[in-house]
Amino acid sequence: MKLRKILALVLALTAVSAVALAEFDASKTIAVVSREEGSGTRGAFIELTGIATKDAEGKEVDNTYAEADFVNGTSLVMTTVAENEYAVGYASLSSVLHNESVKSIKVDGVEASTENILNQTYPIARPFNVVTKGELADPLAKDFMAFVMSADGQAVVAEDGLVPVAADAPAYTAANLSGNLSIGGSTSVAPVMELLVEAYSALNPNAVLDVQSTGSTAGVTGALDGTYGIGMASRALKDSEKEAGAVGTAIGIDGIAVIVSPVNPVENLSLEQVRQVFVGEITAWADLNQ
Repeated sequence: MKLRKILALVLALTAVSAVALAEFDASKTIAVVSREEGSGTRGAFIELTGIATKDAEGKEVDNTYAEADFVNGTSLVMTTVAENEYAVGYASLSSVLHNESVKSIKVDGVEASTENILNQTYPIARPFNVVTKGELADPLAKDFMAFVMSADGQAVVAEDGLVPVAADAPAYTAANLSGNLSIGGSTSVAPVMELLVEAYSALNPNAVLDVQSTGSTAGVTGALDGTYGIGMASRALKDSEKEAGAVGTAIGIDGIAVIVSPVNPVENLSLEQVRQVFVGEITAWADLNQ
């Protein structure tokens, strides 16, 4: 009897999904959702997909579609896309893996997954960086970074869906330091950083570490001006930032997933189609099939 009820429920859910897909109107305009200026995720995405180009003077030009909906933070991107079946956006894979309200689609036929980032077949991936001003002098900051790059810290990185960068790292030995450390920057890096802080604090209960989500550019600026002991950036550092004394250290590699609503029937786009959508060259879902 229970088996019949389960089968009936599965069939009912399948029927609902089929109706939802059948009602998808491909003639509708694609609602492009992008990140705000200064976002490390946006900076990495436009570079990796070819949205960014160089002008005659060699300066980067961001060609993101002017009619896009520009929103602040990873969570708001996913919420905006989840609530609109005709929307498309992008977000850190480590965040998408823990969120069932959106669907990541394949790019060039390759699924956005930790395995495919590791084997370098998924084309949209970037490092998660911590940022400091020169070499760390603060004992607490140095010890925290020792934990992050240890076998213990890299295990936390892997559990969050990132690809670890420190192979054969040594185990961490707690120094039991006390003090305060402020960490701020990328909203994409923040979730894994919060997990790292939680794990570190369990081993060093006298240390007080605070994580603030303010964006990658703010993370770099904060590290340089002393607002943060450690900054976070979900992109590579710019030459101007390096010249100002910023030092970036990759703590893991993350994919950037292209996301749509679960009821959207699209399962795969080429990297070129992704570029065309996000610069406004393709504006209707039906045009993706041409």
